[in-house]
Amino acid sequence: MLEKPWVREESHLPRRHNTMGKKHIITKTEDELLKERERVEAKVEKEIKAGVSQKIKEGRVYISSSYNNTIITLTNLKGDVLYWTSAGKIGFKGTKKATPFAASKVAEAMVQAAKKMGIEKAAVLIKGIGSGRESALRSLAARGLEVASIKDVTPIPHNGCRPPKARRV
Repeated sequence: MLEKPWVREESHLPRRHNTMGKKHIITKTEDELLKERERVEAKVEKEIKAGVSQKIKEGRVYISSSYNNTIITLTNLKGDVLYWTSAGKIGFKGTKKATPFAASKVAEAMVQAAKKMGIEKAAVLIKGIGSGRESALRSLAARGLEVASIKDVTPIPHNGCRPPKARRV
């Protein structure tokens, strides 16, 4: 076998193949996945500051679910914001923010905050067409928040914008 002095044998570096425009798939190890899960759990369990001095029994929960993120806001009956959280705030990044799992974690954090403030019953208003709608609602109910009513407030255009002019080919 010929010795090639210009080729270094470094086994600790990942081998890079000439992919010529092909997608490079990065797979995470089990340790990295466990660390990421622990980081998300720690953010959810993080200390929640109660912003209201008096105890409130009822409130409203607004779930805004888009293609990119899920944002949940807790208000009193007047509409004053008591607490809000989102998938990005918990620690999800990129496309993971739009997943149903992230939405359920956001709802879990919201229920913890609501319990700390003394809110047991809430009316839920859902807006948006993201994938986190259903899982956030199910998670709110499963974690012990009593859901008084569910209302869909997604804006629907009655006629919408003027369409673009027809293409002439």
